Amino acid sequence: MMLALVAVLVGCKEGNAQEVVQTVEWFKEHPAERKAQLAKCNSNPGELAAKPNCVNASRADSSSVWSKRGGIKAPAPLTFEKNDKK
Repeated sequence: MMLALVAVLVGCKEGNAQEVVQTVEWFKEHPAERKAQLAKCNSNPGELAAKPNCVNASRADSSSVWSKRGGIKAPAPLTFEKNDKK
């Protein structure tokens, strides 16, 4: 009975192996790994979409796409011209 309990506990520990969480900056610097992570995330979005590596890879991908397009340009400041004509 004890042997079965030990086997179950060891099996649970192996099944919960923690994945190393990479930052957005890391995914920006490693496009091949970012592409692989996004493919993994897209293969099972119901379970993986909210996982830290999926979120960080997605943010890095979005950031790299926007930077290639020149980024988001700030609008020109609004000016007010007083019109004294009546």
